[in-house]
Amino acid sequence: MKRFIAVAGNMGVGKTSLVEFLTQEYGFTPVYEPYTTNPWLDDFYAEMGKWAYHSQIWFLTHKFRLHLDLNDNAGIVVQDRTIYEDAEIFATNLHRQGHMQEREYRTYMDLYAGMRRTLQPPDLMIYLRCSVRAIRRRINKRGRASELAIPTAYLRGLNDLYESWMDNYDLSPKIVWDSERADYLTHLVDRIEFRRRLAPFIKG
Repeated sequence: MKRFIAVAGNMGVGKTSLVEFLTQEYGFTPVYEPYTTNPWLDDFYAEMGKWAYHSQIWFLTHKFRLHLDLNDNAGIVVQDRTIYEDAEIFATNLHRQGHMQEREYRTYMDLYAGMRRTLQPPDLMIYLRCSVRAIRRRINKRGRASELAIPTAYLRGLNDLYESWMDNYDLSPKIVWDSERADYLTHLVDRIEFRRRLAPFIKG
């Protein structure tokens, strides 16, 4: 069975933990977001208005390549964040908050529109929902230097866009999971509920 599961959500909501859980529990093939190799990321967090376009273009091109590579994988692949989020959430938020110029944003979105026409949509989208307060707490706890100075307004803008995007998302079936209040990793009842919601998809 060849399937593509996407895990979506803001920073700090638990995407990587969920990908690891699905990989260990079900034997899925993981595909992680390449944020650690983005050469523009530290510059972007230090000065968003100067480096937003460079950083987002890097993410877009590398995420596009990852999406194309999904076609070569047999079995079930689970991806940590999609190209849809890069454009429709992150780039859009940067433009709205004045960190990406209009001409930069239009050029970016034109490129994304062409890429999107060639993409295989996910077979299942899992959206992890979490409050900005909890996201800030988790970011502080994991202590990535580049993330600690992220403005709360930036995180709030992302969360608002995520909620709107998920309300209108119709490319595939979706599971919306409250990762702030329901912990499938440590609470048995939550884990049983998560498995129950995932089961119809796993069974084909």
